[in-house]
Amino acid sequence: MSFHSFQLHPQVAAGVSAAGYSTPTPIQTQAIPPVMAGRDVMGLAQTGTGKTAAFALPILNRLMDGPRGQVRALIIAPTRELAEQIHGAITSLGEQTRLRSLTVYGGVNINPQIQKLKRGAEIVVACPGRLLDHIRQGTIDLSRLEVLVLDEADQMFDMGFFPDIRRILGHLPAKLQTLLFSATMPAEIRKLSSEVLRDPLTVQVDRVSPATTVSHALYPVAPHLKTDLLLQLLEHTDTGSVLIFTRTKH
Repeated sequence: MSFHSFQLHPQVAAGVSAAGYSTPTPIQTQAIPPVMAGRDVMGLAQTGTGKTAAFALPILNRLMDGPRGQVRALIIAPTRELAEQIHGAITSLGEQTRLRSLTVYGGVNINPQIQKLKRGAEIVVACPGRLLDHIRQGTIDLSRLEVLVLDEADQMFDMGFFPDIRRILGHLPAKLQTLLFSATMPAEIRKLSSEVLRDPLTVQVDRVSPATTVSHALYPVAPHLKTDLLLQLLEHTDTGSVLIFTRTKH
C-alpha cells in the first residue's frame, strides 16, 4: 500500500512526497481512511508509530476546501515539546497548502500568540492551560471549529489536565469530528471517549507490546515477604541507580 491510495489533495500529496514518506505505517493505514470519511476515531498506539501524520494528513486534506484564516482544527497535546513536534509535522506536510498552523502553550509570553491568532490560522496546536487562558481572554475564536484531536490522552490524564479538557470542551461547537489518541486505555480515558466520541471506530497498533529495550519479570510473593524479596533482588542484581514504585500513580 502507498500514500497514493488515500487520494489526497495534490498539494497535500506533494507535502507527503517532499517529506520522503512512501509506505504508510499500520496506524496510518487503519486511521487515515475513516478520518477522511469524517468518522470519529479512537487510536490506540505507542509514540513513534506515525500517528501524527495519521491525523495531520486528513486534517490538511479537509481544510483545503472552505474558508481560510479561521481556526477549523484544534489539536490538544500535553506538553509544549509535543505541541511543537506536531506543529512541525503539520508545517512540513502542509508546505504546499498555504494552510497555517500555530502553537499555544504556557511558560512563554502570551502576547506573541495573541498577535499570531489575530493574523489568522486554520490549525492550532495547544496545551490545555494556555488554551483556557486564550478562551477566557477572548483571544481565540473556536466557533467555526470542525475537527478536534486529543493526542496522548493518557499522558494528559496523568498530568492532571482532565478538568481543563472538560472546561475546553464546554466552549467548543456541539458538532465536531473528534479524534482521540492514547497509548493506553485506563477507565478514565474510556469514560472520556464515551462522552466526546460519536460512534467511533477504534484502531489499535501494538498497544500491548512491551518495550523491546526493557526486560520484565514478575515475582508472585506474599505481602509480608515483599521487602525481603526486594532486598535480595537489590543485593544480587548488577545495577546502578534503582527506582522503586511503592504505590499506584495516584
